[in-house]
Amino acid sequence: MIGVFDSGIGGLTVYQALRRSLPAGERLLYLGDTARVPYGTKGDATVVRYAVEGARFLARRGVEALVVACNTMSAVALPSLAGIVPGPVLGVIEPGVEAACRATRGGAIGVIGTAATIKSGAYPSAIVRRLPGARVIDRACPLFVPLAEEGWTDNAVARAAATEYLADLPERGLDTLVLGCTHYPLLRGVIAATVGPSVALVDSAEETAKTARTLFPRSRSGADAEEDHFYVTDSSERFREVGARFLGRELNRLELVDLAQ
Repeated sequence: MIGVFDSGIGGLTVYQALRRSLPAGERLLYLGDTARVPYGTKGDATVVRYAVEGARFLARRGVEALVVACNTMSAVALPSLAGIVPGPVLGVIEPGVEAACRATRGGAIGVIGTAATIKSGAYPSAIVRRLPGARVIDRACPLFVPLAEEGWTDNAVARAAATEYLADLPERGLDTLVLGCTHYPLLRGVIAATVGPSVALVDSAEETAKTARTLFPRSRSGADAEEDHFYVTDSSERFREVGARFLGRELNRLELVDLAQ
């Protein structure tokens, strides 16, 4: 089994990409810490503590590898999670960065994300480490998260927000744009239409799933025929409603849990 851990609901785009990429028999357990979302407003020590608690919860349920489907946790907490599960721990930042560095034609890369992710500087730092001399423009697009959760991904409001945030990026010479938030793939169509065909979009959720397919060997419990299981720490009905919109199907096994138990 593989654990997928997010601070809330956005990590379902990573879950969905994993489900498409991994063998059908590989069971996934998803944890959304909806009682304490967003992690991006918390201090680093608090994020690390929450991340360790969530990883231990999934470890107790038998996961053998872990995907951290949260940009804030990926930027702050990955080293602290080593050894909690038996196998590898994979975040969402590095796969997206590697794909962007491969995709860029001239070294001009944009990154869009939440205010917390952009403030962390994690993406520009990782890009420049891999591609010295790269020119990185990062930008917070905070309205994209509530738009995605409301299902307003292709209407006048979404298009107006995308224009406000992104319309100038092609003029600044960007040829690659990283969708640095797990909600943003739901707005991919509007984002692509705004920046135009000359800008390659990098979906960190899809890139994380590709990396997971090569990084994680088939786990010992992969033949398990049970359904994937979803855990949340608060507001399970809201998660069920929005999750069905994200995935295009009902979440059959959804459970409200207390991480301290």
